[in-house]
Amino acid sequence: MADIKVLELLSKEYPNIEAASAEIINLNAILALPKGTEYFLSDLHGEHEAFIHMLKSASGTIKSKIDEHYGGVLSEQDRDDLAALIYNAEAEIKRRKKSEEDFDKWCNTVIHRLVTICQSVSTKYTRSKVRKRLPRNLDYAIDELLHADDEANKSHYYNSIISSVIECGIAEEFIIQMADVISRLAVDRLHIIGDIFDRGAHPDDIMDFLLDYHDVDFQWGNHDILWMGAATGNWACITNMLRNNISYNNFDMLEVGYGLNLRPLATFAEKVYGDDPCEKFMPHVLDQNEFDPVDEVLAARMHKAIAIMQFKVEGQRIMAHPEYEMEHRLLLDKINWEDGTVNVEGTIYPLRDTNLPTVDPKDPYKLTEDEENVLMALEASIVNCEKLQKHIRFLFSHGSLYKKLNGNLFYHGCMPMDENGDFIDVKLNGVTKKGKALFDYLDEQVRAAYFYPDESEETGRSGDLMWYLWAGAKSPLFGKDKMTTFERLFIADKAPHKEHMTPYYQLINERWFCEKILNEFGMDPHRSKILNGHVPVKIKDGESPIKGGGLLYVIDGGISKAYQKTTGIAGYTFIYNSRFMALAEHKPYEPLQPDGTQVFHSPVVKIVETLPERMLVIDTDQGAILQEQVEYMKQLVDAYRRGILKQVKYEPRKNI
Repeated sequence: MADIKVLELLSKEYPNIEAASAEIINLNAILALPKGTEYFLSDLHGEHEAFIHMLKSASGTIKSKIDEHYGGVLSEQDRDDLAALIYNAEAEIKRRKKSEEDFDKWCNTVIHRLVTICQSVSTKYTRSKVRKRLPRNLDYAIDELLHADDEANKSHYYNSIISSVIECGIAEEFIIQMADVISRLAVDRLHIIGDIFDRGAHPDDIMDFLLDYHDVDFQWGNHDILWMGAATGNWACITNMLRNNISYNNFDMLEVGYGLNLRPLATFAEKVYGDDPCEKFMPHVLDQNEFDPVDEVLAARMHKAIAIMQFKVEGQRIMAHPEYEMEHRLLLDKINWEDGTVNVEGTIYPLRDTNLPTVDPKDPYKLTEDEENVLMALEASIVNCEKLQKHIRFLFSHGSLYKKLNGNLFYHGCMPMDENGDFIDVKLNGVTKKGKALFDYLDEQVRAAYFYPDESEETGRSGDLMWYLWAGAKSPLFGKDKMTTFERLFIADKAPHKEHMTPYYQLINERWFCEKILNEFGMDPHRSKILNGHVPVKIKDGESPIKGGGLLYVIDGGISKAYQKTTGIAGYTFIYNSRFMALAEHKPYEPLQPDGTQVFHSPVVKIVETLPERMLVIDTDQGAILQEQVEYMKQLVDAYRRGILKQVKYEPRKNI
């Protein structure tokens, strides 16, 4: 029998045999249900509209449900319109209010159709679980519509409830909430395999959306870890984070979305580089700023100013941490100021920009007093940004460096390996680890760096570890020999721009190598898969996302607009339901047009593995937990029957 203290705690919630038995029945019923659908996405890079559309559409699953139920009933246009309503209810309602002669009649019709689709996507769940995902205030009405199964009464039920909804003037809100419920039920659990931040316009909107999502977890990517380090106040992370986003013109997100004060940087940049055109620092404009349009020349000057600060503070961190083995990245002291050249690992290259007034040739990594003041102001703005810190804490509470679930292993980057496929030792903070032990150690240390920061002058800020994970050659989140930011900005010759991938990215094509990784994490290669992000798959060049003989899937397909020319598509979703595993290949997302119309491209869904038999909840990791709970509940019932614990009977309430 379980520890009596455990049973005593359970007895507080289940005070008698009837209550405990009811829970056993409930748990066993859940165990017999089909496994919920898991969705895997990676490398969102701030593309909030495309990402939210993918979730709202369940990567094509909802359109399949519509075709299944209405294929022989509605025209293709009507089915497309119903899908558009579910994907973006507010926009479709706005359009329909202008085009429909009888808007109330339209509402009545689409509510009936939404109920049918909602019933279809809710069949995997208990009624209790469905009810928990329904919106407050409207939960009773929606629940009644979903479960009015008596054909004789269904029409009366439906018409009565729907008529009341319309008469009360809440049809629009009801439709919006119904559409949201359908999307939420279609995706039981969401896994984000890294890189929410950078490049795209609004990672802040993605994080706001996910804060209220019913079940989501993160496996941190290198761009996420950079923001996590910046949130500790680490200057190396802050300068990289700001340079990334200024270079992509993301001022709406920085100054409006997060409310960061960039005025000290802008003022400094104008003061120092006011006569410098900064042509090589012009931002890549993927999205226009709506609320904070910054002149491109000013943005370029800010980009150059923060880049020079970055190289200085990075140099300080490299010299403070010889174990990082990054001395070859110290380039400011390799500049020949008379010749206007720089020595990069033994090769001399001419600089295309020698206007570096804040760099002291005698002490090139020393910040000027003005630069220090700017960085202190930026640090204060970031550390004290309530919204940003809330998002970062959410990444910690719902995230990790890797995850094992339902037979799958998922992580963002790579395993540090040599050419022979052997795990290599990585020494950080005086501790040497490799393989799974390295991942576990880094996960622990990253959390400590944020929640228990060490700000001693000898070691620098604790966020240094996050900066190393962002750019270090042996970082499992980076996977390259170096980050050539300086070379790309200051050297015209493209030869030193090259960043060489680690052996991992060649070895993942081999089945034995993927089996080795799975074994290292205690997983069965005959049943398990690896889900991986980080490096865009070049579909247009014939590259396949399926590696290692079907054991590893790289699901970075280019959601970010910055990568779509490289990949030829606009992202992947890996789908794992009770019957199969599939890859959904997405086309570029088209934003809402001024006239209220929107074109949605259905993804190409390819089944990559069909399960030998339908997977039930009892077959999942959650099922194992529920089975353990059932055993505890049985022991609680036994304890009641044997008189070990005293039952508490419910007393009926008396009318007063």
